[in-house]
Amino acid sequence: MRLRLLLLLALCGAGPTALGRSLSLRGSWRIRSGNGSLELPGRVPGCVHSALLQRGLIQDPYYRFNDLNYRWISLDNWTYSKKFKIPFNISKWQKVNLIFEGVDTVAKVLLNSVPIGKTGNMFKRYSFDITSVVREVNSLELCFQSSVLYAAQRSKAHSYSVPPDCPPPVQKGQCHVNFIRKEQSSFGWDWGPSFPTQGIWKDVRIEAYNICHLNYFMFSPIYDNHTQGWNLEIESSFDVVSSKPISGQVIVAIPKLQTQQTYSIELQPGERIVELFVKINKNVTVETWWPHGHGNQTGYNMTILFKLDGGLSIEKSAKVYFRTVELIEEPIEGSRGLSFYFKINGLPIFLKGSNWIPADSFQDRVTSDLLWLLLQSAVDANMNTLRVWGGGIYEQDEFYRLCDELGIMIRRLKYHPSIIAWSGNNENEAALMMNWYNIPAGELHTYIKDYVILYVKNIRKIVLAEDKTRPFIISSPTNGAESIKEGWLSVNPYDNNFGDVHFYDYISDCWNWKVFPKARFVSEYGYQSWPSFSTLEKVSSEEDWSYNSKFSLHRQHHADGNNEMLLQIGFHFKLPESTDPLQTFKDTIYLTQVMQAQCVKIETEFYRRSRSEIVDGQGYTMGALYWQLNDIWQAPSWASLEYGGKWKMLHYFARHFFAPLLPVGFEDQDVFFIYGVSDLRSDCKAKLTVRVHTWHSLEPLCSSETEHFVLKGGKAVLLYKESVPVLLENCGNCTRQSCVLSFYLSADSQPVSPANYHFLSSLSESVGLHKAHITAIISQQGDTFAFDLETSTVAPFVWLDVGSIPGRFSDNGFLMTEKTRTVLFYPWKPTSKSELEQSFRVTSLTDIY
Repeated sequence: MRLRLLLLLALCGAGPTALGRSLSLRGSWRIRSGNGSLELPGRVPGCVHSALLQRGLIQDPYYRFNDLNYRWISLDNWTYSKKFKIPFNISKWQKVNLIFEGVDTVAKVLLNSVPIGKTGNMFKRYSFDITSVVREVNSLELCFQSSVLYAAQRSKAHSYSVPPDCPPPVQKGQCHVNFIRKEQSSFGWDWGPSFPTQGIWKDVRIEAYNICHLNYFMFSPIYDNHTQGWNLEIESSFDVVSSKPISGQVIVAIPKLQTQQTYSIELQPGERIVELFVKINKNVTVETWWPHGHGNQTGYNMTILFKLDGGLSIEKSAKVYFRTVELIEEPIEGSRGLSFYFKINGLPIFLKGSNWIPADSFQDRVTSDLLWLLLQSAVDANMNTLRVWGGGIYEQDEFYRLCDELGIMIRRLKYHPSIIAWSGNNENEAALMMNWYNIPAGELHTYIKDYVILYVKNIRKIVLAEDKTRPFIISSPTNGAESIKEGWLSVNPYDNNFGDVHFYDYISDCWNWKVFPKARFVSEYGYQSWPSFSTLEKVSSEEDWSYNSKFSLHRQHHADGNNEMLLQIGFHFKLPESTDPLQTFKDTIYLTQVMQAQCVKIETEFYRRSRSEIVDGQGYTMGALYWQLNDIWQAPSWASLEYGGKWKMLHYFARHFFAPLLPVGFEDQDVFFIYGVSDLRSDCKAKLTVRVHTWHSLEPLCSSETEHFVLKGGKAVLLYKESVPVLLENCGNCTRQSCVLSFYLSADSQPVSPANYHFLSSLSESVGLHKAHITAIISQQGDTFAFDLETSTVAPFVWLDVGSIPGRFSDNGFLMTEKTRTVLFYPWKPTSKSELEQSFRVTSLTDIY
């Protein structure tokens, strides 16, 4: 019942009530090493690494090679201890529980030297009955075992090996992580370090109560198609310690929906579940919750009051959101296979966004402010979906609350409207059926049997029983209904005509859109880049600042990743030519970000323009979630947000390529096409402007406009088609090497889309591209700052940087085809004009040659 505990208890642990007392055990604890040679104070919630850092006993674990230098911390067995007094008369309470919301990971728990339980699952909430052990003055100990050593012991004791035994050497990780219920990436991954932490990573408290206690309450809004009305299913769990039954009433009220209902209940002694069915007043219009970009995130305040015998009462409140979600898998005319898309409130939604990983190796450093910053950045880039990656953690409640409010659709935790699907695992179906780990054919049946028992007969069964409001997908990627038909695992889980796919290709030229899969849904794809120098500088020293330094190789956890970036850059750009080694490093970082942004742009635009068409039997793509949104540390990765939240060039590009209205240009056999892509719910009347620029002039060489047309809501349609030689011939002395195309949608003479562009040749072959001299005048406008830019010539990939000053620009990495342009800077912390002027640097492509 592991998953049930995760779904229910992580959700619904109710706090202290009128019937009980609560004592928080957060704050200062003592921590000691296995042999007792090291003892220090530490904070809870927290971990050993953070405690050592706070006492100055270690450096920043992210500094240089400290992930290797500090391996001893994870290999030791640490003990957490705390002495505390109970500030109320303990003898007056019938039941006293010790509650751990999260223990990382394997520990024995002793209260007053009496063993009261064990922990072995980082994601589980533990409740220990300490009624007979607790005193007025108490001593609490958690004796941890090294997760690394525990996982190795479990693996050795298992009757057969479970691959992968160890991560690839380039990841510098620890082995056998699949034998422990702990954040899988904490043993190392291809984008992150190995820091298998130990500690009490969530809240801990004592709860004392008489008569009864509300363990949790949860609810599910359900739409009844038959009555065309909304209902609310509410489930409450009680621990009744009274020796006699308790009677009373439950009053459920949602004032704004003019809904109030009263129920009579009787609670028998023991653990009891109360299920209520609330009909929402049909005379009031229920405003539904919509994903970002499709409507409001309307929620309603609900109170639930339990009025029990003897004047006892328990009151809880919550925000209720109403929305429906359906996963549509049905035949498509002209295409083999099935569709794979989501309907929210009956409307097909193209899921556009990214993948979320843990924001830090040390969860006590992940603040509400950091979560807000990262999630707001997703919304600011026009995303509506995040895929919460399965090898991380079950994120804190604040993460999901923010997603509810921001309209970001995700996958986990029942009562949140932002969760649109559960998924059993990440890539396990593909790993088995594509035989990633070279399992002999005669042994494969053992692992297939294990897979079906765990993910189908246990997890799937439990999830579908607990939650009838959203779909469950066994694996990702998967062939969905086809995988089920084939006995839960498909022979080819990467079939473009079913389910979702993951796609990575670092060797082919990413400007060639024909390498990308015209799949139903692409839930992972991407390219690496390096984070900005200001981010790396904090965790490195001067000797590290070159692309081939020991540090640069150490930080790269993807095999041959640094060379793959240079290969991809080399298809269309020249490598830096500075004689200054530091400048060469900075220029190479810049080029990796240019390459990444351009590659993911071309790929994403291909998926977006494929939403409404079937070509050669493939298409109807309805999801594009690139890998990955955020970084766990300062290193090369697929992320568009650097560690700490600074936007890479890719994130600025995402703001454009995920725009609700977008013209997408591409070539096929010397013909240039422009599709109009709309995510709007309604049709839009617009026209398309196409301009041809030479690299050496800020005046467009020629410009053309289409007639007005109606762009259908939720569609991608062809707007423009022209032979490239004819287009150039009709525009003076243009060649592919000397000219560039730009285009945008407008209505009533105002742009309604970002300006997009199309390169007619590699920029390494461009003719007439001069070094741009770009100046900026900075002025303050309330809480924001305006950067008035002026350029001497057309400048590609104009990058504005203010170092470590936290904030983002309104646009960045852009093609500057006009003499002047104003860009706004939104600071995340107070700053000044003089501070910005001191830190400001502008780079465009020609600056690095």
